[in-house]
Amino acid sequence: MPGPPLSLFRLLDQLLEEDGSVSVRELLDQAGEQTYGLALLILALLTFIPGVANLVSLGTLLLGLQLWWGRSHLWLPERLQRFEMQRGHVKELLAQVEARIAWLGARTAPRKPPGRRTLGFLVSWTAFLAALPLLLPFANILPAIGLVLLGVSLLEEWPLLAWLGAGFSLLTTLYFALSAGLVWETLKTAVHAVMA
Repeated sequence: MPGPPLSLFRLLDQLLEEDGSVSVRELLDQAGEQTYGLALLILALLTFIPGVANLVSLGTLLLGLQLWWGRSHLWLPERLQRFEMQRGHVKELLAQVEARIAWLGARTAPRKPPGRRTLGFLVSWTAFLAALPLLLPFANILPAIGLVLLGVSLLEEWPLLAWLGAGFSLLTTLYFALSAGLVWETLKTAVHAVMA
């Protein structure tokens, strides 16, 4: 049984019909009041890409802090807003996200979602974990899944997705905590490399 219509997904689908590339700014211009949710979703999808996940996660961390602090208007660095992606690739990623989560909408009983400041903290913390340069299996995939869920929960106002995103944030935290020894050694090496 399909979920409810995803209005912003439909809007983005129309925007991405053309060939060529699209910038982060162009996508965000379509979001209106849903800028935080869409920006988070875009950055979360980029977190799946090895090699750029750590850098992108710093932008996601900045986004989460603004949400946590209660800023009404999102600010992103100009360089990040100019970042361009192939329209076809973005459309394919968004279609995959929609296909995997749409059914949840029809099976979700109304529940109270976490507050926006709580969501801001969860986004910031999860992005911080994703930004750590760790050579662990699933080190970027687990937080990326959590961030995608949190992004869609902001876009479509689905409380269950917010709680699932919080669950993935907790799962990532536990996973990293169990690998604390390796994490500590990696951080010491990174600090030493910067100070050298």
